[in-house]
Amino acid sequence: METELVGKQTSVTIARANPTVIIGERINPTGRKRLAAELVAGNIGYVKREAMRQVEQGADVIDVNVGAAGVDEVALLPMAVQAVAEVVDVPISIDTANPVALEAALKVCPGRPLVNSVNGEDRSLSAILPLVAQYKVPVIGLLMDDEGIPATAERRLEVARKIIARAKSLGIAPADIVFDCLALTVSTSHEAALITLDTIRRVVAEIGSNVVLGSSNVSFGLPDRGMINSAFVTLAIAAGMTATISNPEHMKQPVLATDLVLGKDEWAMRYITYFRSKPKPSE
Repeated sequence: METELVGKQTSVTIARANPTVIIGERINPTGRKRLAAELVAGNIGYVKREAMRQVEQGADVIDVNVGAAGVDEVALLPMAVQAVAEVVDVPISIDTANPVALEAALKVCPGRPLVNSVNGEDRSLSAILPLVAQYKVPVIGLLMDDEGIPATAERRLEVARKIIARAKSLGIAPADIVFDCLALTVSTSHEAALITLDTIRRVVAEIGSNVVLGSSNVSFGLPDRGMINSAFVTLAIAAGMTATISNPEHMKQPVLATDLVLGKDEWAMRYITYFRSKPKPSE
């Protein structure tokens, strides 16, 4: 199954046989006081610099989220999306739960962006999926519903099937739904990552859809988060994850290395090219 994203000049195909796609997560004010302050002030220059930096570090797609306290998301989200499109050519992921802000951003976003996201709640399905159908764009489906985040892989698959059924009724192709199997922190449940990995394997085997994760959630509250994130992403790719919402500065090399050992990098060319492009340490 292939999910096609298109930017201003470049395209990305999310597929199990392809290299893992990195969606840059850094334009998100959650936990980032400076970005939140810049957004409240309407300063889009910071957003542009962050988008360019992430592409330089290896992001294939740029996620844009402006949901901070005091921000008029309906006005600022399309402005931020346009600003990102001015400085990078890669596809954009429009990250909002506000359907009015989403439509405003879809109207101005070039190419074929990714919508982040819909979930299994009836309110979300009714508000987001009609826009996905109208603008003919792919969407991330969060495997949670009106009862919250399911505690088992089986229940998460039930949510996936509900999203697929509702999407089908609106003419949305299964390939245009990328499921987020939900990475929860292992600091509060030692089985959290195991449930996510089991969900990925079952989505791949029983549904066949592409899978994305907000991978860094797994390490929240723990020391040396980068090590945990790298280990988790490696296991998730092996289980069938096809895209990760991550910081490319920290995750590009682990993703490339994992793709290499899983046979997704012929003659190691992508890994070698990346390694050669890195600045040489000063002697």
